[in-house]
Parts: sequence; structure tokens; C-alpha cells
Amino acid sequence: MIVRVCSAITLSALTLAVAPACAGNALESYTIVGDAIPAALAGANGDPQRGRAIVATRSIGLCVMCHPAPLPEAPLQGNIGPDLKGTGGRWSEGQLRLRVVDASRLNPQTIMPPYYRVDDLVDVSRNFRDKPILNAQQIEDVVAYLITLRD
Repeated sequence: MIVRVCSAITLSALTLAVAPACAGNALESYTIVGDAIPAALAGANGDPQRGRAIVATRSIGLCVMCHPAPLPEAPLQGNIGPDLKGTGGRWSEGQLRLRVVDASRLNPQTIMPPYYRVDDLVDVSRNFRDKPILNAQQIEDVVAYLITLRD
């Protein structure tokens, strides 16, 4: 079941501008350049400590359900996603931002859910229907934490 389509997408060379077009939708627009979203969502500065808490908490970020991470306080970490250790050394801040916002822009077959998209989704839980998993500030916090994971 498709929940709804609500983004206007414009393609221009290697730049993709995404501007949510739903009335009442709180999503900020962003621009994809190559394999990254270079600018912070809504100009927000991320806080690595808040990001760490989001990544470690199953009820908020859900990250450790699939990814192992250097978070001893998060027991029973998943192993179907890549290890988050070293992500800051493998990808730039903008590349990490796109992967968290919507990894399907890079790999349409990914099983990672889009954390900042509400359109064209299938079988969405009522808890997440018509709203992103994380808001713009939370995305920036997670990116700020992931970029610190250099080894």
C-alpha cells in the first residue's frame, strides 16, 4: 500500500532538489549533489552527544536494531546493517546525511528505511505514517555523532 506521494522532484545534471509539497508537512527542503546532501537540514547544527543517544536508543533512532555500533550501553545490537564503527572515516558529513535521510537515493534496493521522507512508502506503521522517523535536528545530531566515528 502506498501511503502518499508528496514531494516535488526536479532533476538537473548531478543535482537533485527535493522540496516536500504537502500542506502541513514539516519536512525541510534539501538538495542532493552527487552522493551527498552537503548542507545541514534547516541550517541546524548537530550535537554528537544527542546523536549518540538517538543511535543507541531503540525507541527513537532504531539504528542498533540493525547496525552494530561502538555503544556498550546498547545491548543486543543487530548485524544485518554495516557496522557504524568507522563511518566518519568512510564518508563525508554530506554523504552520511544522505544515507540517513534516504539511502534509497543511492541504492533503490536498500532495506534501510528513509529517516526523513514520508512519500512513496509502503506498509508504514501508523506510528510513522505521514511523519519522518527523525526530524531535521535529530538527523543533524545523528550525522554529527556518526562523523566522530573515525576508526
